[in-house]
Amino acid sequence: MIVRALSAFALGLVVIAALLGDWIAPFDPGAQDLAGTAMPPDAAHWLGTDELGRDVLSRLIAGTRTALLGPALVALGVAVLSTAIGLLAGYRGGWVDSAIMRAVDLVYAIPPLLVAIVVVGVFGGGYPLAIGVLIALSVPADTRMVRSAVLAQRNLAYVEAARTVGLGRGRILFAHLLPNVLPTVVANLLLSFVGALVGLAALAFLGLGVGTGAPDWGRMLAENKGLVDLNPAAMIGPAVLITVVAASVTLLGDRLYDLMSARGRDAGRA
Repeated sequence: MIVRALSAFALGLVVIAALLGDWIAPFDPGAQDLAGTAMPPDAAHWLGTDELGRDVLSRLIAGTRTALLGPALVALGVAVLSTAIGLLAGYRGGWVDSAIMRAVDLVYAIPPLLVAIVVVGVFGGGYPLAIGVLIALSVPADTRMVRSAVLAQRNLAYVEAARTVGLGRGRILFAHLLPNVLPTVVANLLLSFVGALVGLAALAFLGLGVGTGAPDWGRMLAENKGLVDLNPAAMIGPAVLITVVAASVTLLGDRLYDLMSARGRDAGRA
């Protein structure tokens, strides 16, 4: 309980930083001070400066936007596509299900991060391409889970009753089946966010995705890895934030899944 509360609090602080970063950052995240490079934390710079004299804390705050926005776009894109495909495959069955799942299994066998590194590295599309590639390669795993949830529901009494009264396929899918597989969809969405957070940070660490000098946590890890002796906070800061946000969202997803599943069971009994 305490861990979940702390996770929610930490995640709330990150969201506030993303929304109010321009007002709460103590310095311009891009401002350089070549007379004060790689300085350790002090009264003016709470987390010190990097090798170009930029304030580390201000850059961490500015980086919250890309840290949340990019993974959120990936998670939403994956959720919409995987839910639609999983609902269709699970409910229709037959050749439709077989065709969809063969394509899904083919893409599922491809390592998403490795392909993202190759595609973004070759085409140089930057952040939008990185987001698009991660969406495309993350859909299969979530599709399989949504399909499994639909298969467990499609022959239950409430679905048979909906068919009996003549409801259309679309209404059965979205008005009856979707609410009952929603816990799986929400859990997948939050796990996709975590995967995208780590994936985009890894791409940025390798110099792919975000532009050079951008206040991105993954990019900061790469830029500041040589400052371990002079100002370790410059590298520890983004690493800690990535870990905290990933862990907090995972715990939140577990809690939401438990609550939504329990509510669904209670509704079923009623």
